[in-house]
Amino acid sequence: MGNFWDELALYLSYLQALGVKAVPRKKAFERFLKLDLSPPPKSLAEIAAEIKDCTSCNLHRTRHHIVLGEGPEEARLMFIGEAPGREEDLEGRPFVGRAGQLLDQMLNSIGIRRAEVYITNVVKCRPPGNRNPEPAEIEACLPYLTKQIKVIRPRIICTLGLIAAQTVLATTKPLNRLRGKIHQKEGIKVVVTYHPAFLLRYSSYKPLAVEDLKLLKKLYKEILNSG
Repeated sequence: MGNFWDELALYLSYLQALGVKAVPRKKAFERFLKLDLSPPPKSLAEIAAEIKDCTSCNLHRTRHHIVLGEGPEEARLMFIGEAPGREEDLEGRPFVGRAGQLLDQMLNSIGIRRAEVYITNVVKCRPPGNRNPEPAEIEACLPYLTKQIKVIRPRIICTLGLIAAQTVLATTKPLNRLRGKIHQKEGIKVVVTYHPAFLLRYSSYKPLAVEDLKLLKKLYKEILNSG
């Protein structure tokens, strides 16, 4: 698989291929911890009503649909990706393109039905050209993500990709230092893995993703058995 620097170089080349010109600085993540979102909303429908005309960042100028999320409000497992892609923007649903098809396969491989989990992204509108979301765009959308978490109250969150992992865990650590372990965030267990879009481009990392899925399956089974 290569060492840390090989993996970092590979991931930077992946970001460059997506058109990313800058990455969030530590200061941006520090701001995330200061958001006060009390009192929480009563339902996902209330969040949907609040976000439907959102113009908090420039992404509203190019979007077709806001992609809030999909899944049951009582889901015990929540998946958080980075941002909608082209197909998601057109349909208004998360993970329906090629990356979504791979995510479905990943779920099936560990015996989890998509219908039983909640799936969303850090950013709710598609960045132009499928580039990674910028710090200001992440910060503008973070209140909606936090409210989703407060309403659903999942027992487990699985982050998909570097930006999702760093945003949820409020860290700047690289993904290879975050995956392979169980984190805690406000009493919620967090598992980190690669974004399906990254795995489609770099299939050699799929064995590592399989390890992450095994960890997720074990943890999810424990949660279900505990009632």
